[in-house]
Amino acid sequence: MRLLLDKYANLASPIHRWYQPSKIIGLFSLILAFAFVEHLLLLPIMVLITILLYWLSKLPFHFLINRLRYPGLFIVGVVFFLPFFAGDTIIFSWGFLTIRQEGCYQVLLIITRFFSILSVSLVLFGTSPFLTTIKAMKTLGISKIIIDMALLTYRYLEELATMLITMQRATQLRGFQPKTFKMYNLKVLAQLMGSLLIRSYERSQRVYHAMILRGYGYQTSQIKRQKIDNLSLCFLSISILLSMGLIGSELLL
Repeated sequence: MRLLLDKYANLASPIHRWYQPSKIIGLFSLILAFAFVEHLLLLPIMVLITILLYWLSKLPFHFLINRLRYPGLFIVGVVFFLPFFAGDTIIFSWGFLTIRQEGCYQVLLIITRFFSILSVSLVLFGTSPFLTTIKAMKTLGISKIIIDMALLTYRYLEELATMLITMQRATQLRGFQPKTFKMYNLKVLAQLMGSLLIRSYERSQRVYHAMILRGYGYQTSQIKRQKIDNLSLCFLSISILLSMGLIGSELLL
């Protein structure tokens, strides 16, 4: 498993030139505004802002599709039954099958917010090297523990996935058939996940002790803050205005 969120961080686009600390503030304000929206009239505006932002970033379309695929399947599985059970207004009925208006609205709202929030998040983390994003979070005064956890999680997720693949191959070489549904297979899979959990915990302990031996927690160096340029200031102002506009419209509606 390779995350490679910053695979296209070297592209030349206005969003790539946006100063990272102000980009975090601006795009995170948009994410909060998207999560605040509940009226269907504002959904087209959200989608338009998201499409325009992604177009300005010049990130490839397949980069978005690949990152939306698995979370999208999960969201679809969660909201699939809402039109059949949520709400009282029936818009279609055929035998035992009924589709309700409120459930359809909820599905549309959830999927649109999911698409917009995840797309903006990909623009935030995909248009700058991950280490640059980490340093920008430090300049914004975010807790050092949270930043270190994010960095280590991003660093070791790939290694944990590689460890899982190795363990799966080892079980298959011993005759395990994961596609067959049996109680024995469920027991093996449970043991596999338990072993992975224990190994990941032991790995985290070794990493922590290695960091302590190298002086982790005693750094006193100051972070240099750059002066924000006009382009970044313009993008930041537009993002905050759009966020305030969406939240204000939601409150008025």
